[in-house]
Amino acid sequence: MKILALESATESCSVALLAGETVYARSQLAPREHAALLLPMVQEVLAESGLTLSTLDAIAFGRGPGSFTGVRIATGVTQGLAFAVDLPVLPVSTLAALAQGALRELGAQQVAAAIDARMGEVYWGLYRAQDGVMTLEGEEGVFTPALVPLPPGGGYTGYGSGWATYGDVLAGRCGITVHQGERFPQAEDLLPLAAAAWRAGMAVTAAEAQPVYLRDKVTHQR
Repeated sequence: MKILALESATESCSVALLAGETVYARSQLAPREHAALLLPMVQEVLAESGLTLSTLDAIAFGRGPGSFTGVRIATGVTQGLAFAVDLPVLPVSTLAALAQGALRELGAQQVAAAIDARMGEVYWGLYRAQDGVMTLEGEEGVFTPALVPLPPGGGYTGYGSGWATYGDVLAGRCGITVHQGERFPQAEDLLPLAAAAWRAGMAVTAAEAQPVYLRDKVTHQR
């Protein structure tokens, strides 16, 4: 399986390529530079792997939620690449990728993923690991920290920039004592989720690949 993944929904910009069992990855914390960074990162991982776009099976991207501009950049670049070589696309939740990162980094099996959504809110999702892939419990949404949906039971790890900004409020609301802020979705964590979606037949055409903002009206851009 050969999948390219792009993620730029938050302050971090990253690209990763799965080639069989090997992952090639690039990541940089660079707000407002995503448009300039993504394509060079794509070229770097392709060159390192010895592959070309036309030899890939699919392209995955972080579909949001996240920064309005960042999500649009990842969507647009993915569509352009996929159209160019007629590849299917795998949209992946950035909250799910964030939770997948907690599994990879901390071994966390249950994750309360939170991305700082600005305007006093967080993008929020609760996830549980199943066969090495994070699965959503309930629904993703945008909430004020004091009103996020409660985890169904204990043992959750808080993870993501929302915990860096609103850790005290979220911990008090959810009873979560273990949390890591200053963590962002990474393209390499899109890959297990994208591979599972590929096996489940969930790929779409480039034209069908759409971002998910969660907010009905976006009034702030990073």
